[in-house]
Amino acid sequence: MSNMSSLAVTGVAILGLLLFGLGLAVTAVRGKTQVLTGTASDPDHLLNRLIRAHGNTAEYAPFLAVLFLVVGAHQPGRLALGLIAVATAARILLAVGLLTCASLSRPNALRAIGATLTYAAGIWLSILLLLA
Repeated sequence: MSNMSSLAVTGVAILGLLLFGLGLAVTAVRGKTQVLTGTASDPDHLLNRLIRAHGNTAEYAPFLAVLFLVVGAHQPGRLALGLIAVATAARILLAVGLLTCASLSRPNALRAIGATLTYAAGIWLSILLLLA
C-alpha cells in the first residue's frame, strides 16, 4: 500500500465516516422517535431524510471507494486526484442537501449539484481505470 495515493485513502475514509455516521444517526433518530422499522408518517420528517441520505450514500460510496483505491494504486495524475476529491465532496453535498431540504419532494440545489458531480466523477474515474 506504500504506492497508494493518500488522497484516495482519505477519500475512502471520508466516505466510510459519511456512511457509518448517517447509519448511526438513523439508529439514534429511530430510538428517539420510536419508529423502529419503516419510515415516519410525515414524508419530510428528519428520519425519512436521514434514511434517504444513508441509503443514497450506501448506493454510491462502496463503488466509489473501490474506484478510489484502484485508481489511487496506479500512480494517479492530477485529473484522477481531482476527480477523487470532487466525488468525495459531491457525496457530502448530496447528503447535506438531503438533510437540510424543506421537502424531499422538491428540487434542492445541493442535491442536484451533489448528484451531478457524483455521476460525472464516477464516470470519469471509470474511464480512467479502463485506460490505465
